[in-house]
Amino acid sequence: MIDAGSTPHEWLSFEDDEEERTWVFDVTFLLSPWTCIFGRGCKGVLTGPASELVQGCCSYGAHFTDDDDVARVSAAAATLTAGQWQFRAEGRRRGISKTDPAGGTVTRMVQGACIFLNRVGFAGGVGCALHVGAVQQAERPLDLKPNVCWQLPLRREDATEDDGHVTTTVRQWDRRHWGAGGHEFHWWCTESPEAFVGHRPVYQEMRDEIIELVGEAPYQRLVEYLASRVTGPWVPLPHPAVRAR
Repeated sequence: MIDAGSTPHEWLSFEDDEEERTWVFDVTFLLSPWTCIFGRGCKGVLTGPASELVQGCCSYGAHFTDDDDVARVSAAAATLTAGQWQFRAEGRRRGISKTDPAGGTVTRMVQGACIFLNRVGFAGGVGCALHVGAVQQAERPLDLKPNVCWQLPLRREDATEDDGHVTTTVRQWDRRHWGAGGHEFHWWCTESPEAFVGHRPVYQEMRDEIIELVGEAPYQRLVEYLASRVTGPWVPLPHPAVRAR
């Protein structure tokens, strides 16, 4: 197991041109070949290996970030057909969300996983029904899925100082970011060499998601810097998971 918090990463920071904000980016992760391997060896987030279930990080449902997140996903769910969403009837009957014991709004669970997760054997295909629907409707999955789902494994953190200046950090999502439960995961993708098999660096693979998180202008400055790191005289620091191979 790799503890990303205790291993070296390279970072980029720069000041925003239009607001009182400092941007900080995890260069080591963004230049890495991480890619989602859902259904291609992902062992999931249960307490033991469960690649045969093909649940990925959907075993516990998704926490909504705010009311707008709930409304957007609810509207997207209403567009899904029975052929795209295995538990469509259940969702229409009971709703897609519920309140958890801590007072947060989460996606409803059905048969031990998120209500939107199509299971192995479903004719419409295994995986997130919202993702399936988006692809078939020629839309971006990030426009239909809960915020936490399309952002993973990216994480944005905002820290506001006493004078109002904001420092925004974009980094990889580590198991510790899930809280105490994250340490019970048998496997987590950002610390596992099996997931670092992509053909493009993360900043290209997740272009749309990063722009959605930070905006076009900061992303373009990030791209210019990362391109210089790849073509310049300095060798980028390999990701810990890659170094562990």
